[in-house]
Amino acid sequence: MAANGKQKLELTWIGKENRPKLEPRILIEDPAKSYHAARRVGENDTFDNRLIFGDNLLALEALEQEFTGKIKCIYIDPPYNTGSAFTHYDDGIEHSLWLSLMRDRLELLRQLLSPDGAIFVQIDDRECHYLKVAMDEIFGRDNFLGTAVWQKRISPDPDSKFISATHDYVFLYARDQGRCAMNRLTRTAEQDARYANPDNDPRGLWTSSDLTRREYRERDFYAITLPSGRKVWPAKGRSWSVPPETFEEMRGENRIYFGPSGDAMPRRKRFLSEVRDGVVPTTWWRGEDVGKNEDGKREIKSLFPTENDPFATPKPERLIERVLTLATNPGDWVLDSFAGSGTTGAVAHKMGRRWIMVELGEHCHTHIIPRLKKVIDGTDPGGITEAVGWKGGGGFRYYRVGPSLLEKDQFGNLVISKQFNAAMLAEAMCKLEGFSYAPSATDYWQQGHSTQSDFIYVTTQTLSYEQLAKISEDVGPNRTLLICCSAFRDVKAGDFPNLTIKKIPKAVLAKCEWGHDDYSLEIQNLPTKAPEDSNADILPATAADGTPAVHGTPRPRTKAQRRAAAQGPSLFDESETAR
Repeated sequence: MAANGKQKLELTWIGKENRPKLEPRILIEDPAKSYHAARRVGENDTFDNRLIFGDNLLALEALEQEFTGKIKCIYIDPPYNTGSAFTHYDDGIEHSLWLSLMRDRLELLRQLLSPDGAIFVQIDDRECHYLKVAMDEIFGRDNFLGTAVWQKRISPDPDSKFISATHDYVFLYARDQGRCAMNRLTRTAEQDARYANPDNDPRGLWTSSDLTRREYRERDFYAITLPSGRKVWPAKGRSWSVPPETFEEMRGENRIYFGPSGDAMPRRKRFLSEVRDGVVPTTWWRGEDVGKNEDGKREIKSLFPTENDPFATPKPERLIERVLTLATNPGDWVLDSFAGSGTTGAVAHKMGRRWIMVELGEHCHTHIIPRLKKVIDGTDPGGITEAVGWKGGGGFRYYRVGPSLLEKDQFGNLVISKQFNAAMLAEAMCKLEGFSYAPSATDYWQQGHSTQSDFIYVTTQTLSYEQLAKISEDVGPNRTLLICCSAFRDVKAGDFPNLTIKKIPKAVLAKCEWGHDDYSLEIQNLPTKAPEDSNADILPATAADGTPAVHGTPRPRTKAQRRAAAQGPSLFDESETAR
């Protein structure tokens, strides 16, 4: 039972207890791939948008330090578990793998959400029910706001064997429902056309709504005398939606309509002038309102006319516009860690939101960057461009997920990667030790800080007693310093109370998984079937460094054996530290 007395339901699966020990990577900007407009177009141009190339789980971990609690809206359209790689499994292992991969990402995404933020997750009906229970556990069932049903196509698929899927689901969760507020949708001409003024009310156009509720309340079950003199009561099992005194107030203010002859059941008058703030969204998102898959394909085709369907199911810009209209305001941060064709960033940019997108596929370079350049240059005429009056402007910065800090030398020992220069090493160690990377312009030993008086210094040198004594003197008695160095000599515990000294890489060996660059959800990276003549099932192989390999190895027969194998061995001993 949960602490509040409510029963807590959890979804369990094989390997749920196993979690990757992610290495907090640095992000490396490539100015040659970054892009911005030649001049400012408007006051709200955004330039600090970020396009990140690399594994999205590692990218989310890299963003955590800077963006925890800052993202107002997250939209993701993760790869659906098609089951195409799992034909020969009959024990649900495909659900386990997919759920573990999604769980790891959703937990990081929740950390990034602002206290008043919301996440939208698009999914089909293969995994939606499993995902719903998992998200209830991660975000809290009380933070579930609803499920939108998006009509992604209108005509049935003639190739469907049983039933043609014409919709997807969009799960909506708040970080904290008590602090989350949804915007309303702009009224359409069709909705305004439902208003009229048959009684020439000076307050203008109005429409009417039922004055009863679907439950019986003794207080609200009373007779109403119509202008014609006839008395009426609510239907059996129902009651009026207001008490008698409120009804009389509304009658006196001419907010009740009794029909043209004054003999119809009373209805509440709702004036158009009083609902101009917008319309409450519903869970049914019609394709004609927010676009369909074919609209998304048409938009991509207009951007890349020489290519033949580079994306199977690109999202129409109006669908993302609906999400961002509900959950954000100009200037808010938007995140999509499964960028695909880049629709989320393109729409967010046109709507004046700041955005972060993550993509591992090479289409990050061949499609997303060219698309965003057209948006920034104002040469993208499709999607929502005309509807929002987009003229171009702003820009984005391109980053790639940095390499693993440690690599194996010729003897199989983990050493600092040769790809790291001094600045990269300092930034990486700051992330590993929980410091903010902020090199001082005056004090070489201040490369980052955790508080106003606690600093970090990273060097590949071997430090002598004399060097440490000089640093300790510079730090002074009111500040503390963590020193990460290759080695130190002639130092005993207590020699320098304001210094903590750690050897690298020994101090970080056990912190995380090293050299693991691909945690992707792509089907080709999941287990493959066993040979037909094999009597062994397949699970992800575990390499010598403890990281899952792409192809499979024979798995133990029992579930307990599978869990034990998935746990893997402990890789390293405890770090070596001097205080």
